[in-house]
Amino acid sequence: MDVHDKLDEVVSVVENARSMPMSASCIVHRGELLGLLEELRELLPEEFRHAQLLLTDREAVVDEGRQEAARIVAAAEAERDRLTSESEVYAEAVRAADRIRTVAREEAETMRGEVDDYVDTKLANFEVALDKTLTAVHRGREKLRERSPIEDWAHYGDDTSHPLDDPERPLPGRAGP
Repeated sequence: MDVHDKLDEVVSVVENARSMPMSASCIVHRGELLGLLEELRELLPEEFRHAQLLLTDREAVVDEGRQEAARIVAAAEAERDRLTSESEVYAEAVRAADRIRTVAREEAETMRGEVDDYVDTKLANFEVALDKTLTAVHRGREKLRERSPIEDWAHYGDDTSHPLDDPERPLPGRAGP
């Protein structure tokens, strides 16, 4: 039997007790009521002990829950820090890559400009050299055209005079004056 059952018995004894006329009081059997209260007293320490064990267990469960909650929060914070760190590292890597690409493009454009200037200068020098060479070639060809071929001099026969000695005589390969 538990404490509640004993309390129900005490209440029943008081409810079923004979009432005093003209009053709210009643007559109860002292021995019977004291016996029930003594039994109740014996049950209470056991119930208190049981309640105490439940409270202790409850506290242990609550403490275990708190520890687990703290562990979960710590793990979540560590994961947050890791993810934040990784995203910050990634963002910094992207920014660094952008900076490197920008610098590389600028250097490539500068180098391209320098190379274009160098090549243009070399081509201009080469053009000047070619122009000089062509001019020299044209002059040389003109000089060759002004001279008469040696084979044409054979037409002058046994004559040992030079064709330039006679200004009236046309040069071989040329029309006369």
